[in-house]
Amino acid sequence: MIVTIDGPAGAGKSSISRQVAERLGFEFLDTGAMYRAVAWAVLRQNRELTDESVVADVASKIDIDLSGGRVLVDGVDATDEIRSPDVTQATRYAASNVAVRMHLVELQQQFGREKDLVTEGRDQGTVVFPHAECKIFLTASPEERARRRVADLATRGVSAEYDDILAQQNRRDEEDSSRTVGPLRKADDAVELCTDGMTPEEVIQRLIDIVEERRVSL
Repeated sequence: MIVTIDGPAGAGKSSISRQVAERLGFEFLDTGAMYRAVAWAVLRQNRELTDESVVADVASKIDIDLSGGRVLVDGVDATDEIRSPDVTQATRYAASNVAVRMHLVELQQQFGREKDLVTEGRDQGTVVFPHAECKIFLTASPEERARRRVADLATRGVSAEYDDILAQQNRRDEEDSSRTVGPLRKADDAVELCTDGMTPEEVIQRLIDIVEERRVSL
């Protein structure tokens, strides 16, 4: 069974989806981490982010290992660094790159061929796994998402201004929704859940309920 959880940046997809997968006994695929890993690798190699051929070349040559809850790029643990503001800003160059997306989508589809899977991202239910048995669109208001992002950065020792994060997030929402390849949009058959005012535990339980309801109906 494949469960896709799509939604905008800052909706809490990664942490929530990981816990949902653990409780269901499913594998977890953090596709956002894959695009971040590509951006991190480009920055680490001091390559040109705005050159599409360069970014595509880096993506095709690096090894991304998401096992064990960590993100290893060519054997280097980049789990924390890919969440830094610099990488967050740079990730759009990987996400909007046609060749990069084609390569990573193929890797994602391979990952889901023989496993019960919870996968999160922007286009999992629309592009990568259009025939997934359960699709969820997880969202929250821009203000709530910005507050969560500031709090998350604080736990990592990174200071950020709320207004700056909100502006960056709004720009990213526009870019994600308007790009020609793999745009952010809700699948027609997805269940939408707005998490404003909900605790993480409430969100997790609601998502598990949605999956179980869908599994019973199969």
